Formats: sequence, C-alpha cells, structure tokens
Amino acid sequence: MSEQATGGGAANPRAVLIGPPGSGKSTVGRLLADRLEVAFRDTDADVEAVAGKPVSDIFIEDGEERFRELEAEAVRRALAEHDGVLSLGGGAILAESTRELLAGHPVVYLEVGLSQAVQRVGLASARPLLVLNPRSQLKKLMEARRPIYEALATVVVATDERRPGEVVDEIVKGLQR
Repeated sequence: MSEQATGGGAANPRAVLIGPPGSGKSTVGRLLADRLEVAFRDTDADVEAVAGKPVSDIFIEDGEERFRELEAEAVRRALAEHDGVLSLGGGAILAESTRELLAGHPVVYLEVGLSQAVQRVGLASARPLLVLNPRSQLKKLMEARRPIYEALATVVVATDERRPGEVVDEIVKGLQR
C-alpha cells in the first residue's frame, strides 16, 4: 500500500504512534502497517509536503511556532482521513488540540531510554530541537514529554534493545486487548 493512501468513508486509525525522537515511530510504524495490511502515514512528511521543505528548514526559516501550527493541522487532517497506522512527530502531543483529538484512538507510546535514543538519533543530528547539546536537549525533551505520552497512551511498548519486529509483535498484542 502507498504510505499516504487513505481509505474511503469515516477514518479511524488502527494505531497512532507517539514517542520521542529515536523511539522508532517511523521504522516500527511501517512494519506495523505492513503487518496489519494498512497504509502508513507520518505527519512530519505531511508537514514537509505542505511547506515544501524539510522540518529542519521550517524551524530555521519560519520558527518553531509556525512548525507547530503546521503540525497540529497535519495531525487533525490525518486523524480525520487516515485509517491505517499514523506516526506523529515527537512534539505533536504538546498541542492541547492534538491531545484532545487523540482521545478515543488507539495510541501507542513507544518508550525509549536516553542512551538508546541517542544511538538511534545520533549526536550529529539535523533535528532542530537537538542542535546545541544534543544529549542534554534530548534528555530534557524526553523528561518533559514522558508524562504526556504516558497519559495519552492506550498501549505502552518499551523499545530498548529490541528489534523492530519484536516491538510490532507487542503492539499487535496490545491492540487486541
């Protein structure tokens, strides 16, 4: 299935993946979509398509506030249109409107420890919020967002030291409960 394909009629995503950078939302999301035989959609890709430039350029040229506006709209649209697996950007949950829209959806929090996130993201990352001191910035970001991720989640899956396929297996079991 194409990554941005949507089904007809009223949409209801099979799973909405949330978590910090490096938690595996894109990698696991694609595998989960394949397993569930549905399409995968990433709201960061939606934002980039609307803006016509990468997320890092939006931050630099237009500012974080503009990016967050585009992100909130991308999430709203995706939740209304997409019936497959949806991956949200790590900070999408900061918008109250997004948190409200996630109510009633199967939200999967991909939990990751700092050391694993650093390994996966890399310290020479092009991620705009991790520019100055990536490890310290990532730690602060993860600590600040963790309670929000946990409050929104209907399924929590730890990803540290696990292969993506193992994570997908656990998500599928969690979604069946």
